Amino acid sequence: MSPAARSLYYFGFYVLVTGITLTVAPNLVFSLLGIPETSEIWVRVLGSIVFILGLGYVVVAPSNLRLFMAYSVYSRTYVFLIFTTFVLIGWGPWQLTLFGVIDLAGALWTYSALKKE
Repeated sequence: MSPAARSLYYFGFYVLVTGITLTVAPNLVFSLLGIPETSEIWVRVLGSIVFILGLGYVVVAPSNLRLFMAYSVYSRTYVFLIFTTFVLIGWGPWQLTLFGVIDLAGALWTYSALKKE
């Protein structure tokens, strides 16, 4: 695996864990972040989708598909921008930016590795 593919692969495991946790025990994450607990199904639905996304990263990364890695840089940067926007306009708690920052860090890691290749 190339360094860029490895960055996507490892980031995929973060996404998998986040997805599983949001699906199975969302209030655990919320309580750790100081977000009010919820009984809404939508957090679990999102967790399931996040898990599937993470699975895609882990499965595709070893194939070293440069186009997919570049796409992931753009998509993860978008996550940072949209989550930050949600917080700034009052649609979400400030803790949402933490997830965005992690996505941006992963995007920058992959971008840096792609530039070196």
